Amino acid sequence: MWKHLRRPAPILLGLGIAGCASYLHSDAPPVQVYTLRAGTVSSHGAAHAHPARAASLRVALPLAGPGLGTSQIVLLQPDHRMNVYAGTAWAADTPALLEALATKTLRASGDWSSVENADSPFPSDYLLQIAIRRFDADYSAGAGAPPTVRVTLDCTLGSESGRRILASFSVSGSAAAAANRLSEVVAAFQRAADQALSSMSQQAFAAVRTAQPGGADAPAR
Repeated sequence: MWKHLRRPAPILLGLGIAGCASYLHSDAPPVQVYTLRAGTVSSHGAAHAHPARAASLRVALPLAGPGLGTSQIVLLQPDHRMNVYAGTAWAADTPALLEALATKTLRASGDWSSVENADSPFPSDYLLQIAIRRFDADYSAGAGAPPTVRVTLDCTLGSESGRRILASFSVSGSAAAAANRLSEVVAAFQRAADQALSSMSQQAFAAVRTAQPGGADAPAR
């Protein structure tokens, strides 16, 4: 397993120019690209019972903690050493990956009139900012055991007009990989991310639901 812990050698990239292809050959192994999918989240009630369902939400591009703003799959070794799996990558850098997952999870909940990502041109009632504190495979226990994937997100929810903070909370998820194989580690990332994002969806909805109707934080209509 530890052979996966070496940093990948640089891979020569270039344009395929006619007549020069023979000079662009590389013996480096191809990079394996992985992605995660948004889990299913249950709606929290009927539209007439919960004013949060009449509100719209925007997910800002998450802020990456140290070492987590990369598309490489990060792991944590003993003595607080960070490393990456060789020859592998997420389909996007971690902030973009989590932005997409959070947006899809919140949309699937059915709790909002609309959920937009950071690039959407449409205005929203509320803004959710996520800071990625952990998104790694934790090998710190040592002894060659499969890692435990840990996902920790610090979330701040506020009204987009005026940026008034409505709630701040942290969510987390963890899942032990079934084996010391990358496919099992990615499956553990999926389970841990599902846990964290499900909790995020529930807490964001609860924060808006408990806001005073017609108050400063209620969406203007």
